[in-house]
Amino acid sequence: MNVMRRLTSIASGRNFLSSDNVGESETPRSKSNQNREEKEATETTTYAKDSVLEENTRDSVSTTENSDQLPKEIREMGIGDVKDTDGGIIKGNGTESGRIITTKKKGLNDQRDKTISYRAEHVIGTGSFGVVFQAKCLETEEKVAIKKVLQDKRYKNRELQIMRMLNHPNVVELKHSFFSTTEKDELYLNLVLEYVPETIYRASRSYTKMNHHMPLIYIQLYTYQICRAMNYLHRAVGVCHRDIKPQNLLVNNVTHEVKICDFGSAKMLIPGEPNISYICSRYYRAPELIFGATEYTNAIDMWSVGCVMAELFLGHPLFPGETSVDQLVEIIKILGTPAREEIKNMNPRYNDFKFPQIKAQPWHKIFRRQVSPEAMDLASRLLQYSPNLRCTALEACAHPFFDDLRDPRASLPNGRALPPLFDFTAQELSGASVELRHRLIPEHARK
Repeated sequence: MNVMRRLTSIASGRNFLSSDNVGESETPRSKSNQNREEKEATETTTYAKDSVLEENTRDSVSTTENSDQLPKEIREMGIGDVKDTDGGIIKGNGTESGRIITTKKKGLNDQRDKTISYRAEHVIGTGSFGVVFQAKCLETEEKVAIKKVLQDKRYKNRELQIMRMLNHPNVVELKHSFFSTTEKDELYLNLVLEYVPETIYRASRSYTKMNHHMPLIYIQLYTYQICRAMNYLHRAVGVCHRDIKPQNLLVNNVTHEVKICDFGSAKMLIPGEPNISYICSRYYRAPELIFGATEYTNAIDMWSVGCVMAELFLGHPLFPGETSVDQLVEIIKILGTPAREEIKNMNPRYNDFKFPQIKAQPWHKIFRRQVSPEAMDLASRLLQYSPNLRCTALEACAHPFFDDLRDPRASLPNGRALPPLFDFTAQELSGASVELRHRLIPEHARK
C-alpha cells in the first residue's frame, strides 16, 4: 500500500522534510501541485467549483444519496420539480455577452408575476457542473451572478431547495431561479445569486505573490465569519456544506464581509443514513472521509475551516496531497500517526491499524511566523483526528483568537468599521449557555 511505504519512509527519516522546514519549504511534488491549483483557480473563479475538485463527486454518482434517499423535509418541498422555480422554463441557453434573458418571478400574496430581464456580460467561472456568468438586471441595474447547472433527469438537485432555506449575512443570497433549455432538449437550472467579486482564495494568493503575509485582522475577520456561517448552517438549518475551501468563500474587498457559496455538495445529514465519503475538495477533506466513513457529521466542515485558517497564515495549503492516499500522508506528517482510538472515532469499520509511528509536529514550527498561542490553539482544536473532539462552529466563534474583533476600538486597517459580527439571531444561539452567549456578544454590542 502506497501510504504504508510513504509513512515507513518518513518514520525512518528518509525522503522527508525536517521539522525546521515544515510549512516553509516545499517538495517539488507539492510545489507543482500548488502551481496546478493556481492555474485551475484562474479558470474557476467566483462561484465556480468542480474543475478544481479532482473527483467530480456530485450526489448524482452516488447510489446512497440518490433522490430516494433525500430527507423527508426536502422531498416534501419537491426538489427537481420544474414548477418549483420562480421563473418556469425559458427557451435558449446562451451566455454570450449582450444576450438578454427574460423570465418571470412569481408574485407573492396574490400579487401579479413580475417580468425580470438579465443582460449577460461575461463568464466568470466554468466547471463540469456548468457555467457561472456575470449579468445585470435591466430593471434594477443590479449586478448578479447566474449559475447555470445541467439537470440530470435521473436525479433530483438539492442545491436549489437548500439555498431557498438560507437567509444569513454570511451566506450568498439566492435572488431568483429559472430553468432554460437547449436545442438538444437539455434542461439547465439557473440560480441568480448576489454578485460578490472576490474570493478568499484570490485574496490570499495576492499576498503570497507579493511575498507578504495576510494581515492578522483579515485572518481573524475571515475565519470568524466562516465559523459564524457554519454555525448557522449546522445549528439553525441542519445542513452540512461538504465543500468548504477558499474558492467557495466570497469576500467583499471593501467591507470585508465573507459569504459562503456553492451548495452543490451540501446535504442535510441524517444520523444512521449513509453518505458518500468521496466528497469535499482534497486539500480540505477531513481524515474520516479518507478512511472511508459514510456516517460522518458536520465536523467535516470544521476540519475544512481549520485547513482554510492555516492556509491564510501560510499562504499555501497546509495538506497539499496529490491523491487521497497522499493526502493522508500529508496529514500524518503534521499531526502524527492517529491512535487506534482516533481511527475508531473516524471510522468504526476501519480495521487496519498498522501505521508506522510518526510524531506530531509542533504548531509553532508549522506556521514558521509569529503566530499567537491563541491562533495555534484554535487550529489544534479544529484539526483533531477525532470528529467529536473538534470544536463546534459556535465554540470557535467564542475562541480567544477572535477577542481582537470584540474590542470596541477594532476597525479595518483603513479605519473603516468592521462588518456586523455580533447580530446573532435566536436560531444561531439556540442551545448556547449563558456563559457562551456572554463571550460571543461583547458588552458594547448588547442591546
